[in-house]
Amino acid sequence: MRFTVLILSFFLYSFNTFAQSDNSRGNSTSGIVPQKAWYESLSIRGYMQIRYNRLLESNENLGCEQCDRSWGKDGGFFIRRMRVIIFGQISDNVYLYVQPDFASSPSSDRLHFTQLRDAYFDVGLDNDNEYRFRIGQSKVPYGFENMQSSQNRLPIDRNDALNSAVSNERDLGVFFYWAPKDKRKLLSSLVNDGLKGSGDYGLFAFGAYNGQTANNPELNNEPHIVSRFTYPFEVDNQIIELGVQGYTGKWVMPKANLSSGVKTNANLNYTDKRLAGTFVLYPKPFGILAEYTEGSGPQFNKVTDSIEVMPLRGGFVTLNYYTKFNNTTLIPYIRYQYYLGGKKHERDARSYEVKELEIGAEWQVNKNFELVANYTISNRRYEDFLKQDNLQDGSLLRIQAQVNF
Repeated sequence: MRFTVLILSFFLYSFNTFAQSDNSRGNSTSGIVPQKAWYESLSIRGYMQIRYNRLLESNENLGCEQCDRSWGKDGGFFIRRMRVIIFGQISDNVYLYVQPDFASSPSSDRLHFTQLRDAYFDVGLDNDNEYRFRIGQSKVPYGFENMQSSQNRLPIDRNDALNSAVSNERDLGVFFYWAPKDKRKLLSSLVNDGLKGSGDYGLFAFGAYNGQTANNPELNNEPHIVSRFTYPFEVDNQIIELGVQGYTGKWVMPKANLSSGVKTNANLNYTDKRLAGTFVLYPKPFGILAEYTEGSGPQFNKVTDSIEVMPLRGGFVTLNYYTKFNNTTLIPYIRYQYYLGGKKHERDARSYEVKELEIGAEWQVNKNFELVANYTISNRRYEDFLKQDNLQDGSLLRIQAQVNF
């Protein structure tokens, strides 16, 4: 009830703000202020990624459902993403963003379906939009690498530890963002200047979302609550960013994700909460990105054949080096990650232990085309009710070609 009152108060406040803003724009000395049609403020951009993961593969049974459906046995050339983004500041205080993906893959044998990724609008509450609400389906402000666009990220896939919090990084909800004008400009420049920023998600974020992840219906009446604070600052020629974030809620295990015979609690509701810290040294030319999370959530326990709330922890460190030659950009990197915990989105909230080392490089041939090569050495234990002793290790060379438009 308290949350409902908060939402109603927000909409009433926004309506009053727009009414005052419209009145002020109409009171010009000429009497008439020419206005652009909303669609004249929209732009279109996008990107496509093609992958091949089978080179130098030592174990075809090694895979990663969360990462890439074409990992492992029977995988071949694969369209990982094909996204077209429609966006624009359609009025002084309203920003629109819509992103479908034409290559979503719900399973390893069902590829390249069209699915909505983002569909939201930002409502600014002041002239500089330093205070704004984001309403719709968008990224949940939890984790730097989670919010970093796949178009800009160095490693081919996100890390397991933080990405296991929100499948596809998105959900439907309302988020409040705040950042002063100069910091918003800095956050945007860290992406536009090729320094692998995460984008402008404010310095402070607070919001409520369904909690069952994007494109899935809510299964209880309890929204997840999330908050984040991050602060980028300059030290001499370097830029450093420190962040902390956390969320809490109740996750409902979908019946379609349960094996026959697995034990659950009575209402399928499980505590789902995490905290995480972030450290970023932007590559000028040497860079570091490190994140770590702890919390608890649903996880399969093979000792009791049941899904239980269990502790989780993990994180990663990525080292990289930014260099230019012959009008191209080369960014070699190395990442080590570890995760111990469950993945609530997968069958029976699979239990995981991941130890993985990646060595790779991104070669930006020009602004429209880039190549990534990544050699992965992986040790993964992932178990559910049907597959209770499943430890896979191996290595493989992964190649990704990306076009930006």
